[in-house]
Amino acid sequence: MKVILKETIDTLGIVGSEVKVADGYARNYLLPRNKAVPATPAFRKIIEQEKKKFTLQIAKERKIAEETAERIKGAECVIQAKVNQGEELYGSVTATDILNAFAAKGIEIEKRMLLLQKPIKHLGEYNIPVRVYADIEPEIKVIVKSE
Repeated sequence: MKVILKETIDTLGIVGSEVKVADGYARNYLLPRNKAVPATPAFRKIIEQEKKKFTLQIAKERKIAEETAERIKGAECVIQAKVNQGEELYGSVTATDILNAFAAKGIEIEKRMLLLQKPIKHLGEYNIPVRVYADIEPEIKVIVKSE
């Protein structure tokens, strides 16, 4: 089913864009929560009239995202972990561990924003991108040291 987004959804697109989604996703989530409308000629006409409002909303979201990116950019945290003789971690450093370390420093990052491909299992320094907005991805530094 094709729908027109009424707000920005990270996994789908920005406000005002027309996207194709599964019928159930549209019926059960997007439409009841007023996050999208069906892509019919009548709604396309309404969306075109509201395009200026959407443009302002996109600009505001982008500005907030850029400010957040500047605040996050270059931030680093040190995580202590137990290691064996081969400098391999007994467990692993996960996204939750990283978020908790940054929260302790006063930097709030949402879990869905952190682009950690897989848990960290070795000592060292890691640069991890954080998706703040569609094309704004500053990197944070995570240093994993032994206890």
